[in-house]
Amino acid sequence: MAKRDFYEILGVERSATPEEIKKAYRKIAIKFHPDKNPDDPTAEDKFKEAAEAYEVLSNQEKRQRYDQFGHAGMGGAGGFGGGGAGGMNMEDIFSQFGDIFGGGGGGGFESFFGGGGGARGGRRRKGSNLRIKMKLTLEEIAQGVEKKVKVKRLVVAEGVTYKTCTSCQGTGQVRKVVNTMLGQMVSASTCPVCHGSGKTIDKKPSGVDNTGLEQKEEVISIRIPAGVEDGMQLSMAGKGNEPPHGGVPGDLLIIIEEAEHEILKREGNNVVYDLYMNFADAALGSSVEVPTLDGKVKIKIEPGTQSGKILRLRGKGIKDLNGFGSGDQLIHINLWTPQAITKEEREALELLRDSPNFTPNPAKGEKGFFDKMKEFF
Repeated sequence: MAKRDFYEILGVERSATPEEIKKAYRKIAIKFHPDKNPDDPTAEDKFKEAAEAYEVLSNQEKRQRYDQFGHAGMGGAGGFGGGGAGGMNMEDIFSQFGDIFGGGGGGGFESFFGGGGGARGGRRRKGSNLRIKMKLTLEEIAQGVEKKVKVKRLVVAEGVTYKTCTSCQGTGQVRKVVNTMLGQMVSASTCPVCHGSGKTIDKKPSGVDNTGLEQKEEVISIRIPAGVEDGMQLSMAGKGNEPPHGGVPGDLLIIIEEAEHEILKREGNNVVYDLYMNFADAALGSSVEVPTLDGKVKIKIEPGTQSGKILRLRGKGIKDLNGFGSGDQLIHINLWTPQAITKEEREALELLRDSPNFTPNPAKGEKGFFDKMKEFF
């Protein structure tokens, strides 16, 4: 089943401001919150779907990528690092977006519905993202490729254990009661001891600081889909740094760099090759080999082929990122004019100079190079 458009899910225009997007998400999340719809089995799916849409559209980089490439630009799935709405954990949604509903973190939804700010315990924090650049050849981009890279990540050190924060009793918040002329007022703030996580370190091995984290090198296998472009950013959920005191790991962001090909040029999903021919082969016809992204192929040049003619090899281009087939290879014919010739060659050409067959006589309506290129793009 095709994924719904994120703007359609939230009911906003593509030009909506961040505040309009936030307001629309809050309205839908309240409407379909599972606690308010215990008899509706579809409510949770709609709730997750809205969270996924908001996760992308509330992030400037992800929104730009989505506007340009659609769902395919999200790593083939959508928000939450490519996991899709069906694979999202409710706790992750509460931890990331609970502040929209006025709560102090993990208890945001319960606070809004009157269930008490600490019902879900401390806020599940998310670790920082990691960014790497990945250089790909045109051949790798054309078909897609799987790459293994070494990444240094911050992870919870082996042997580290946590305990409930005694300062906030695991809620992640500290409350203060102030007596005023209007009566008692309660204020809540993030716990300064556990920084809102609700946990503190219980045990840790020697050499590990009070964050409980250490840097480790990990080999990660990354599947790059066919059709990516230079500057595109892909995301792998949970492959970034882990946060201190437990929580949700950040993401690994992969920025694509496209290596320039020696002889082929990319035009969208098509590739272009300049074929230089001598006059005799073009006039008499010939059979020549041309390079493609998956090896050489032999093509036939018809007698009388004009310079500027464009030949097409269907399906020899780059696979579409959204799965809509493959582009083509376009072969641009260029006639090569020698700059140095022998005496015998000059005499032969002089004999042909005034021949009627050598007088330019383009057919009526013959299209120029740029008009021909427009037909292909």
